[in-house]
Amino acid sequence: MISVALLEPEIPQNTGNIARLCAATRTPLHIVGVTGFRLDERAVRRAGLDYWPEVSLQRHRDLDELYGFLPDARFIYFSTKAEKPFFEWQFDRHDCLVFGRETSGLPERLLRQNWERSLTIPMLNPNVRSLNLANSVAIILYEALRQTRAFNDVHRNG
Repeated sequence: MISVALLEPEIPQNTGNIARLCAATRTPLHIVGVTGFRLDERAVRRAGLDYWPEVSLQRHRDLDELYGFLPDARFIYFSTKAEKPFFEWQFDRHDCLVFGRETSGLPERLLRQNWERSLTIPMLNPNVRSLNLANSVAIILYEALRQTRAFNDVHRNG
């Protein structure tokens, strides 16, 4: 099953939007490292995240712990610094889609170590530096789900 991993997310609204997206698509969400906000039940309830029980959420201390938790996954990294566009990639059911912090993205060293699996979302306007994290996750997740035919049964039965 495709999953989404956020490395040290900083903005609670983005994480909330991504959590809702993951709940709606039944996609596991992995939060790695320290967040810039609280994720306890009281905090998410106060933020109006009433769908939080629908999120399949896992917390991980660091990337090594995430890798150990998903030993069969292929990790795909997303960054404005990558060169290969996501639409040239063939997604697989066991992919884990990894996104970085809102302010700094994924560490350069991590990208270089995984350059062949580092992808970008191309933008037509060179004056725009990046897209919002929640929008980026939505673009990539829906393309990965489309390619892996995750919606085929839902479409036929719904």
